[in-house]
Amino acid sequence: MAEAADKTTMHFDSATRQADPEFVEFFDYFSTQEVPALGKLDNRTRYMSILSALLGCQGVDEFKSVLNVALDDGLSPIEAKEIVYQATAYLGIGRTKPFVTATNEVMKAKKIKLPLAPQSATTKENRREKGTAKQIELFGDGMKDFWTKSDINYMLAANCFGDYYTRTGLSNKDRELITFCYIAAQGGCEPQLTAHTAANFAQGNDAEFLTRVVTEIQPYIGYPRSLNALAIVRQVNEKK
Repeated sequence: MAEAADKTTMHFDSATRQADPEFVEFFDYFSTQEVPALGKLDNRTRYMSILSALLGCQGVDEFKSVLNVALDDGLSPIEAKEIVYQATAYLGIGRTKPFVTATNEVMKAKKIKLPLAPQSATTKENRREKGTAKQIELFGDGMKDFWTKSDINYMLAANCFGDYYTRTGLSNKDRELITFCYIAAQGGCEPQLTAHTAANFAQGNDAEFLTRVVTEIQPYIGYPRSLNALAIVRQVNEKK
């Protein structure tokens, strides 16, 4: 097993620390001490949120650094893989393929045996049916015939929910959390972020919790997208 990573120095290599000491000092303090104290999330939830946000904003180098620490500090390899796999439904393979490679590199360096145990819970024959059932579970009975409306709606039921959301390894509550982070971090998808904020509420991830999540991911996605996400959380909470 590789030596445990140091979470207080996870962002920068030694060359950057020598070249940019002032920046490194204040960003390290902000991201590894000040923000976690404000967000008050457990390690597992914190790392799930950060890694999902880094997928959303395409921070693959930072993703590798954080994953290296997260696997030593409360996140399981299966959970890490599920975060990367599910992101493909929201970001597309063009943006997630580098993260699949990066995840494998980090895990191999830690002597984690690949492939991991299978987590699929559907077949080609039942994925649409089980995907629709998952949509109903998360969004209500109005999703029963959603898959019949268009080819994209069918794909959402069969692929997004049938192939990904039905997998074991993460709970519904986890999956809605990471989806919220993917969408918030990529920006420009406010209608979808609104829908998944409501789905988070239904799973018990309330407004106070999502506010703390946005606090945790702010150093990784910046203030504009963080403020937009917070505004949507407030709007959905007011309409609840």
